[in-house]
Amino acid sequence: MDNSIRLMALRLFVRVASSGSFAEAARHFDLPASSVSRHIAGLERSLGQRLLYRHTRAVRLTDAGERYYQDIRQVLESLDLATEQVIGGAKHPQGVLRINAPVAFGRRHIAPLLARFQDENPAVEVELTLSDAFIDPVHEGADVVIRVGALDDSSLVARQLAMQRFVACAAPAYLARHGQPRHPEALSEHNCLIYKGTRGEQPWYFYTQENTQAQRYPVTGNLNSNNAESLVEAALQGQGIVLFPTWLLFDALRDGALVPILEDYHPMGEASREGIHAIYPENRLRSQKVATFLTYLTAQIGDPPYWDR
Repeated sequence: MDNSIRLMALRLFVRVASSGSFAEAARHFDLPASSVSRHIAGLERSLGQRLLYRHTRAVRLTDAGERYYQDIRQVLESLDLATEQVIGGAKHPQGVLRINAPVAFGRRHIAPLLARFQDENPAVEVELTLSDAFIDPVHEGADVVIRVGALDDSSLVARQLAMQRFVACAAPAYLARHGQPRHPEALSEHNCLIYKGTRGEQPWYFYTQENTQAQRYPVTGNLNSNNAESLVEAALQGQGIVLFPTWLLFDALRDGALVPILEDYHPMGEASREGIHAIYPENRLRSQKVATFLTYLTAQIGDPPYWDR
């Protein structure tokens, strides 16, 4: 296997290993699936080791394949970074920038900013993936992962983009029919539209200036969903009360389509205040495309963030 063929086989292997799919690797590299299979079979023959277990519905790594994947992925990342720095230089970001973000935040606050970023950096190709499931940027090959809420301790670098501010609100039509709750305890008498994600139902917390210890209040309602925008739409139709961060609600609040309630209290979707972060492996910041994007994103969001001005 000559060096150019081996390099392609390695890239295909890493893509199959990270995605668990020959078909996805074939789409990514614009190759027939049979070509992907042939390259990896050739790589396995040259190594004398089986790297992948092939099943009808899934592909998984052998023990040898797992060790090889971890080493080769790092080597390819270093190679791509070195190539980018030599070819592009410090003034010209280039290459594929892989961004992962939560669905609602990415659709509202990442996707709209990409056109200008790419106008200013025409040699950068963006691959944007929206998913509410946490992904490991190292394992998945992402350059930047945007995450909302609490962060687990890890070896990754995190840059805070903004703090989250929550609002409890409802449509004027709902409040006209059911009245304004005067205390968070009164929410038990209202139809609350509840977000239910991978960690279960989002709790509703409130605190005051006098008592900064957040207290959880029980809420119930006739609609819950793992899609926050669906719940906001239901609230706009007058179905009930929602509690969400302002980055999701700012346009409806600005237009008066939703009205804040319980304004003497500070609502929260977590027991403590949480932020919005960009996380990435430490070596990614040496990439000019990543550093340029993070600088651009921070400037565009601003402090305070534009949705809270």
